[in-house]
Amino acid sequence: MHKIAVLDDFQNVSMNFGNWAALREHAEITVYRDHIDDEDELVERLLPYDVLCVMRERTWFRRSLLERLPNLKMIASTGPWNAAIDMDATDDLGVVVCGTGTSLTAASELTWALILAAARNLPREFDSFRKGGWQVSVGADLHGKTLGLIGLGYTGAATARIAHAFGMKTLAWSQNMTAESAAKLGVQYVPKDELLASSDIVSIHVRLSDRTRDLVAARELALMKPSAYLINTARGPIVSEEALIDALRSRAIAGAAIDVYEREPLPPDHPFRSLDNLLATSHVGYVTDGSYEIYYGESVENIRAWIDGHPIRRLTSTQREIGYESKK
Repeated sequence: MHKIAVLDDFQNVSMNFGNWAALREHAEITVYRDHIDDEDELVERLLPYDVLCVMRERTWFRRSLLERLPNLKMIASTGPWNAAIDMDATDDLGVVVCGTGTSLTAASELTWALILAAARNLPREFDSFRKGGWQVSVGADLHGKTLGLIGLGYTGAATARIAHAFGMKTLAWSQNMTAESAAKLGVQYVPKDELLASSDIVSIHVRLSDRTRDLVAARELALMKPSAYLINTARGPIVSEEALIDALRSRAIAGAAIDVYEREPLPPDHPFRSLDNLLATSHVGYVTDGSYEIYYGESVENIRAWIDGHPIRRLTSTQREIGYESKK
């Protein structure tokens, strides 16, 4: 019998997605809801298992940890990439690592939830309503405003399509973008500084790598309009946390709405939790039933295929390919 551990199941829902029953005749399955950062504690917990099912970029598998797990034979990761796994180490240790597909729309949908909530001051209105109040703010219109997209991959492109429906002018920039590629999506390519200075809302949709870490820092935030909002549903370290906190405290920009952080889960005493012009969620951009059907459903299929000796879906992009090392 194989021993399988499902890690970081924060909502205790993993067993609701995918055909886990197909594995139970071959394996004992244990689900862990809590998150552990300490390496010694992780070794103590994970040592008995030969298969781990991991939600991408929750638990970090560095070489130092992997070398202390001699029983580990397979990591079934969710998503097509996982920057939290040292793939050079897994190759050296003979640990098989596989991945899954991903939702092409979930993160974009949350992006628009955050944009609308920020523009209409919904947290303040919700709070007032619950306390018996009525109309405490004046919201901003989106029609006719300018949305600036940093990144125009599948999430950025989906975000752009919705912007068109709202009647917004849409600008875009990334390090590899061309005017022609942007125009195919009805978006105007502009240099990064022009995008920052011209946009009423700046939304980030690039992948985290060495060259995108701190892509938006103090200089970039200073270019934005005082009335502008910053949205980040990509990865936390793309925006300098220190610079963003300073900009929000000084009211250099109107506000921000973010779903991602340098350290996750976010510590309870983090400054982000006390800023009144920050709307924040706990990295739920991919946390939908559709995403979880893909993630856990295909993870189960990969584990079963590995047990049966059949081909599996390997990660298509990894830490070594995107050049990212966590600073946690």
